[in-house]
Amino acid sequence: MNRNVLLLALCQAAMMTSVSLVLSSSALIGTQLSPSPELATLPLAIQYLATLLILFPLTWCMQRLGARTTFIFGALAGALGLSLAAAGIYLESFFLFALSGLLIGIFNGAGQYYRFAAADAVAVEHKSLAISLTLSGGLIAALLGPNLARWSRETLGPDFFASFLVLAIIAAGAALLAGALRLPAHGSLEHSSNNQTGDACCRPSLLNNPGVLIAILAAVGSYAVMNLLMSATPLAMMHCGFGFDDTAWVIQWHLIAMFAPSFFTGQLIQRFGCIPVMLLGCVLNFGSIGIGLLGVELTHFETALVLLGLGWNFLYIGASSLLVEHCHPADNHRARALNDTLVFAGVTGATLVSGGLASTLSWAAINLYTGLPVLLILLGLLGFRLQTRDAVRDLKL
Repeated sequence: MNRNVLLLALCQAAMMTSVSLVLSSSALIGTQLSPSPELATLPLAIQYLATLLILFPLTWCMQRLGARTTFIFGALAGALGLSLAAAGIYLESFFLFALSGLLIGIFNGAGQYYRFAAADAVAVEHKSLAISLTLSGGLIAALLGPNLARWSRETLGPDFFASFLVLAIIAAGAALLAGALRLPAHGSLEHSSNNQTGDACCRPSLLNNPGVLIAILAAVGSYAVMNLLMSATPLAMMHCGFGFDDTAWVIQWHLIAMFAPSFFTGQLIQRFGCIPVMLLGCVLNFGSIGIGLLGVELTHFETALVLLGLGWNFLYIGASSLLVEHCHPADNHRARALNDTLVFAGVTGATLVSGGLASTLSWAAINLYTGLPVLLILLGLLGFRLQTRDAVRDLKL
């Protein structure tokens, strides 16, 4: 494996370990600290809002300061934010716990560019594989995060206090890993590409590029659906009488399903193309929704969340690869920032409403509502596939 890709995969593992533990515990901590059950997911929503707001500034930092420096800064901000979260838990301050999400969100925002930095560090024919392998770092997080929550939950005082202290150390480790990166001096995330803008009139704008649009649609929709269901799962399981250990188990298998396929998703894309792999992701999402409609036993939650994770993997890696494939090099930084900004706009909204939905609707109803965005993605992919086939046929004629 390319050295930079390996380091970025380890950075991804560190960042996703934070995400997985925060996801499995934040709503429960929020329920204990917040003045109202509807606010239980507010700290998580603040975290995603911070990620949303920081994405374009981070792009500017990478162009001016380089990806390496930006990744170090993001990881250190995460370490500070996780320490602040631990303080909020210890002091039983909902305000501090919610405020910590701003700094944790910066860490998550920087982490969204790991996969693109990996793509810039390899040859064109290996870009989808580099993206896939970088995201495979999440598998370490899937194994470490929930187990870390279980092992450290009740040590050193209030529940999860020690867990967040350990996460702060892991985030600091991500800063050290980022410091060891040796990324190309002229990667598209670090290079302003002023010399590539002369042919601007010969290429479609971002909003007129069908490949870019369907990639963004799929990324936004798949991430929002996945995050809404994943954020609502701890509360839904609590309402169904399950304990934290059961919830952590379900979230762990969901995260494994999200990232384990990354070892071969890139190869599937290289062999079959982005669209077929993304269509398979839609089918798996529909399977998850179907299982969610059948019942609320532990096996229903486990199976539905595993299928949800698999579907997200194929859709999100496929969308990232499609974006790289169809975006002109001069537009790379704008397209990636726009993509991830819209992704986290959707994620923030989904997370913000998930607490209220879990408190007022049945698990089956929540699953049913998520079918609409998946259907829109499916129709968009089919329409794009037909359009590109017609274009190829016209060229042959």
